[in-house]
Amino acid sequence: MISDLPTLLRSLAPLRQPGRYVYTTLPAANAVDASLLVATVREPEGLSAILAADDAARLGLRGEFPCAWITLTVHSDLAAVGLTAAVAAALTDAGISCNMVAGLRHDHLFVPEADADRALAVLQAMQTEAGGDSPSAPS
Repeated sequence: MISDLPTLLRSLAPLRQPGRYVYTTLPAANAVDASLLVATVREPEGLSAILAADDAARLGLRGEFPCAWITLTVHSDLAAVGLTAAVAAALTDAGISCNMVAGLRHDHLFVPEADADRALAVLQAMQTEAGGDSPSAPS
């Protein structure tokens, strides 16, 4: 688990997850298989969820914000200071919207689907500029 910001940036190792994702709100009576959910947040309006767009459509859920999912594969400490701000600033400078979700071991970014390749390039450049290994070219 890494908490030092320079080390985190050198070790980002961003990875685009396959597929297209959407945000939705699950109705109270709607039982959804938990294995389909990428992330959830309880809000006064209901349970907000991120899931694959195909799964949302199959379940009859209205999806919003079609996006790509990028995982920072570095094992980041939840108490680390500055990673979210650094990533947000870099993506802001590139004009890319980003919604971040912290998992226990990794941070996950949800960016507009059309901006996914650019976002990945920005993150890879951050890693390289911080002295990390150059990411391998996409296959």
